[in-house]
Amino acid sequence: MRSPMMTLAEIRAFLDREFPHLQGEGGCAVEELRPLGARLRMAYHENQIRPGRTISGPTMMTLADVSLYVAVLSSIGPVALAVTTNLNINFLRRPAPRDLIAECRLLKLGRRLAVGEVVIFSDGEDEPVAHVTGTYSIPPH
Repeated sequence: MRSPMMTLAEIRAFLDREFPHLQGEGGCAVEELRPLGARLRMAYHENQIRPGRTISGPTMMTLADVSLYVAVLSSIGPVALAVTTNLNINFLRRPAPRDLIAECRLLKLGRRLAVGEVVIFSDGEDEPVAHVTGTYSIPPH
């Protein structure tokens, strides 16, 4: 099993530099890196709520996409132009109005494509609120 190529501090610095909009209220924070995986937290913010007092789908999709990106980059190094080519989400239950936790693992990491899955939970809950699969295209580097 591969070890991460980027440390937690390196991936955080990379995201701060390349994606400063991910910081602040309702932003994503990388909590843990592991071989072919990552754990991220998206801080709850009132602007994430949609009608019905639930966290919006686009909020969960953002967290899933960032989680996959972090897992890919932590495994291959800082290749900023790795891009999402597919993202599929299944909403399983209504998320509570609190932080969201994403557990991501890569299922395949090749030279040109990475395929992974993300399970999203409301903080403190055992049952997932969404299951996501995604594919990233990795440019030659």
